[in-house]
Amino acid sequence: MKRLWTPAWIARHVAMVVLVVGFLGLGWWQVTRAADGNALSFGYAIEWPVFAGFVVFVWWREVRHTLRGTREERGASAPPAATGPEPAADTLAVRRPVRVSRVPAAPVTGAEDGDLAEYNRYLSWLNANPGARPGDYPG
Repeated sequence: MKRLWTPAWIARHVAMVVLVVGFLGLGWWQVTRAADGNALSFGYAIEWPVFAGFVVFVWWREVRHTLRGTREERGASAPPAATGPEPAADTLAVRRPVRVSRVPAAPVTGAEDGDLAEYNRYLSWLNANPGARPGDYPG
């Protein structure tokens, strides 16, 4: 819980409260305008509370993500056993290094330009390294 009281998190909490109060206030303002006969304000009277709900949703998701990260850091203090079972697919695991292999460059024909040939080499490399990310490309 101490992690949620850092200066950055205090700013997030304050921003969330200010935005929710502001959005609900704007929703109430639209309700009063709609009561005065502005038909378009009925839509805005619904829209502003939805915005406030979205702010609460994002804030709550970030709080859960931070608390979940704290729990995983406490659990990750002991090194895993070498012969232990594989972690479940739905748990966050340490990313294993990907084996990267070099692919020989494809010959460039007269019809291909240099950019197209480089792009084709990149696609060949991605095909040869299915677990790699585009940022791992050595070329």
